[in-house]
Amino acid sequence: MNGDLLGTLAAASAAAFALAWLSAVAGFGGGVLLLPVFTALFGLRAAVPMLTLTQLASNGARVWFNRRDLNWPLVGWFALGAVPCAVAGGLLLAHAPLGPLKRLLGGFLIAVVLWRRINPHPRRPADRTFAGVGAASGLGSALLGSVGPLTAPFFLAYGLTRAAYIGTEAASALVMHTSKIAAYGAGNLLTRTVLLYGAALTPATLLGAWAGKKVVGRISDRLFVTLVEAGLVAAGVLFLLGF
Repeated sequence: MNGDLLGTLAAASAAAFALAWLSAVAGFGGGVLLLPVFTALFGLRAAVPMLTLTQLASNGARVWFNRRDLNWPLVGWFALGAVPCAVAGGLLLAHAPLGPLKRLLGGFLIAVVLWRRINPHPRRPADRTFAGVGAASGLGSALLGSVGPLTAPFFLAYGLTRAAYIGTEAASALVMHTSKIAAYGAGNLLTRTVLLYGAALTPATLLGAWAGKKVVGRISDRLFVTLVEAGLVAAGVLFLLGF
């Protein structure tokens, strides 16, 4: 293995650890921040499926670490919308215009935080609402790599916090990412390079998820929600800037 390849793998592993740690603490956000790094290293068309492979490991670990607090009915409703839309988005990835979609999503995320500040006690969404949330998330995630911030306001409004929020969101995302991988395979996007790097980055991802789990149990619900909202704003700005 030459020096350039080792350097790329080291940079990607460090970023994958940060992804898993941040996701384990805030419940989302690592994928949004990791996508620009992977895009710079591998190019956008390879970065999106590669990011999905690392998210499989990250979300799987978060599900296991928070398995006692999962809300399985919400996961089921989310999957009902996410699976077909994730498959459709995965098949469209090779041809979709990603720039305008990213900027639209960025504006939406920042607007969500402003809305939460203006209306700090929104009505709790019904369980079936998460089928629509899953549909939008599945399509957007398949095209953009990660739209975890899109789902955060709905899980928070439902009343989930800390372990229940992190585990339920991770289980929902795990179903969605598995569907995306199947679609990427059908679209010939799972190249040898994507698969090799996805496997090589798994240890760093699992270690980051474990380290993040050690932190999340020590913070208050109020600080947790503040961290999530900060992540929403950061993700929105990145999308508006075109990352």
